[in-house]
Amino acid sequence: MKKLLLASLLLLVFACGKAQTKEKEETIQVENKTTYYFIRHSEKNRAVKTKNPNLLEKGQSRAENWAEYFKSIAFDAVYSTNYKRTKQTATPTAKQNNLKLIIYNPSKLDYNAFKAGTKGKTVLIVGHSDTTPKFVNTIIGENKYNAINDSINSALFIVTINGNETTSEVLNIEHQ
Repeated sequence: MKKLLLASLLLLVFACGKAQTKEKEETIQVENKTTYYFIRHSEKNRAVKTKNPNLLEKGQSRAENWAEYFKSIAFDAVYSTNYKRTKQTATPTAKQNNLKLIIYNPSKLDYNAFKAGTKGKTVLIVGHSDTTPKFVNTIIGENKYNAINDSINSALFIVTINGNETTSEVLNIEHQ
């Protein structure tokens, strides 16, 4: 009887220890989870002949709608290229999270350093019809997404890295 009781006690202790180890492993994985949200800038003013136009009123409205869409997400950082249209798109979400915009240049960005510096964080990146899919492809390590049609401002790319697993999806978020 004593042996049976001792064996049961050892089994219980081992099972509890195993459950705690699994719980710790899951906690570590969640802490190392990185989520990137990529969007293209909102509608820009095409009537002016400049490489750096402001957003149209519709684009400003979309930028506010993006902030509303993202309100339940606590961003650790918001990145934007150094153009009026991307900064104007990113600013409402950055303000909502009490963050300053981080300016990046897609042609000079060290993507490995970017990934290392944002590991375990939740990040919004605002770019352009050509640079956003390229950035996503670089992060996921495959050539999965093509340039966004110039008339589309509603694409949302979500990339999640959890340990060795990377997932990506693209959603079409139409704002009313």
